[in-house]
Amino acid sequence: MTTKRVYRDQETAVVAGVLSGLAQYFKQDPVVFRLVAIILLILTGVFPGVLFYIVAWLIVPRKPKMEADYTIVE
Repeated sequence: MTTKRVYRDQETAVVAGVLSGLAQYFKQDPVVFRLVAIILLILTGVFPGVLFYIVAWLIVPRKPKMEADYTIVE
């Protein structure tokens, strides 16, 4: 049984990959999460949103790199 986890996605990251990782977890487009984050930054003032992002950046682990699966065909 595999456990579904949130990771920071560095491949599609704009800043640290937190929002793209959340979008991947919920199987959504990262642009939607980025737009919601911008709207929340504007509505709540910049400081709470930036603080939340920095904390998430520190807590959410980086997505592990997938090792290439090399199979030898004879």
